[in-house]
Amino acid sequence: MSSESLTQKVQEALESIRPFLNRDGGDIELVKIEEHKVWVKFQGNCVGCPMNFSTMKLGVENTIKQFAPEITDVISIEEEE
Repeated sequence: MSSESLTQKVQEALESIRPFLNRDGGDIELVKIEEHKVWVKFQGNCVGCPMNFSTMKLGVENTIKQFAPEITDVISIEEEE
């Protein structure tokens, strides 16, 4: 599979969950994909939210793996501000 099509599948997964994050004033950004691992960064109200870990594991990671089963890990990068 090409890296472009994998990136597209991951972006589609993020688009599918983005409305839930936006509803609470947050968002998510794809940082990079390397060796079947995805790095994302939460933005807005999602940064530092107590539900961040649950959102990451139950929402983001599961959704990405549904869209792109070849992904093995989803890693959250903390906001650097």
